[in-house]
Amino acid sequence: MRTFIIAEAGVNHNGDIKIAKKLIDVAVDAHADAIKFQTFKAENVVTSSTPKAKYQIKNMGTDESPFEMLKKLELPVSAYKELFAYCEEKNIIFMSTPFDEESADFLDSMGMGIFKIPSGEITNKPLLQHIAAKGKPILLSTGMSYLGEVEKAVIWINDIRDGLDKKPELTLLHCVSNYPASEEDSNLLAMKTMEAAFGLPVGYSDHTLGVEISIAAVAMGAKVIEKHFTLDRNMEGPDHKASLEPDELRAMISGIRKVEKALGDGIKKPTKSEAELQKVARRSLVLARDIKAGETISANDITTKRPGTGIEPEFLDFIDGMKAKKDIIADSVLKWDDLKDA
Repeated sequence: MRTFIIAEAGVNHNGDIKIAKKLIDVAVDAHADAIKFQTFKAENVVTSSTPKAKYQIKNMGTDESPFEMLKKLELPVSAYKELFAYCEEKNIIFMSTPFDEESADFLDSMGMGIFKIPSGEITNKPLLQHIAAKGKPILLSTGMSYLGEVEKAVIWINDIRDGLDKKPELTLLHCVSNYPASEEDSNLLAMKTMEAAFGLPVGYSDHTLGVEISIAAVAMGAKVIEKHFTLDRNMEGPDHKASLEPDELRAMISGIRKVEKALGDGIKKPTKSEAELQKVARRSLVLARDIKAGETISANDITTKRPGTGIEPEFLDFIDGMKAKKDIIADSVLKWDDLKDA
């Protein structure tokens, strides 16, 4: 199955639609399946007393509040419509994470086909069920959560979806909500735990630096990969420093596609390219001395050598005591046509 790769632009447009379009161009050039933004109204997300996260303080300082920071990163409704149309023109799937019901309704009305629920909303039952009622596929990030919290979220979503005529797919994304996350915290095996616990497809929302962990997640069975990217890590903003630059995004997606090819179908069999080498590298039964027609051949008269174009070594005991149909010189590869019963 082909991995669904989301190039996560998030708020790395810095509130500028021109930058947002450049990010779409980068995602298209890297051959991502989708590009994802974030849709919110600051007043619906944070209170005036909400503190900044440590990574936000590190990346942006304390001069402005989270509310002020988010207001600067908002895009107007008209911008999302323009970006949606631009994605259609560029043949890439538009996605945006809604952080409130109003934003979810707007994105749904615009025709967005897949909803991504961020890790911070996994305990937000009203939002989860509001999105579930729209009857579209959901990607649920599970950062900062215990398995029991994931279970509750799945139940809440399914309580709504079970009443729908068609039950759209729910995919669980393992995630470590640090920016950046360390390799030591990645715990990719948690994907397999969730897969076994819920019988749902799983993926990985990757906040580590570099591309290796996302590629490893695909090798472990991730059906979806989400990765932050930016035009330039030195740009001002909360997420740029934990994001891939364009060349890295391209390298990650190329690496994932190579891994997909390497995974194969799981059937243990020789490849077409091995057929010729098989003849050269394997061994056959070979005469160790000259044999006359009608002479009995014993196991002591035989050795094994390459190529593997004659009788296979496993039949040594079987031909012990058979007779030669014709004169056979030493170092000849034995064929069944050379032999007859005693």
